[in-house]
Amino acid sequence: MSLIDKTIAGHYRISEIIGKGGFGETYRGIDTNSLNEVAIKVEPNKTQGQRLPQEYKLYRLLSGGCGIPSVEYFGSSHAQNFLVMDLLGKSLEDIFKWCQYKFSLKTVLMLADQMISCIQWTHMKGLIHRDIKPDNFMIGVNENSNKVYLIDYGLMKSYYDFKSS
Repeated sequence: MSLIDKTIAGHYRISEIIGKGGFGETYRGIDTNSLNEVAIKVEPNKTQGQRLPQEYKLYRLLSGGCGIPSVEYFGSSHAQNFLVMDLLGKSLEDIFKWCQYKFSLKTVLMLADQMISCIQWTHMKGLIHRDIKPDNFMIGVNENSNKVYLIDYGLMKSYYDFKSS
């Protein structure tokens, strides 16, 4: 069954695939109520190792933090789980390739400042990402095109700091 032109939760419409991973696919979509573009992550819910329910809990726990995308909806329909969230732009990996593997010192410092803030927020919440790489940092779109976002919480774990207890 094709997901293109499928409606989720009555008002999120899937339009085109924008990414594919080992556990599912990500689609561009639109919220037909607000007309805002969204990203819709989809995974089968009949397989073992479902990641979206846990990822949704982590997005909720981290919400409001620096560089954390907003999640609008999580649910199941038919044989799939759906996570609807902010649509983001290109990854730092893609941008670095596009810039012919050269960033100015100013760009590196501005990116590093935001990337460290993203990681710091997850640590303040007692979590470690465990998959830090340029593909998991995305640039925002439109009015957020100057912001860096941390994504892909599939390997994120909580930690306990024995020194501070």
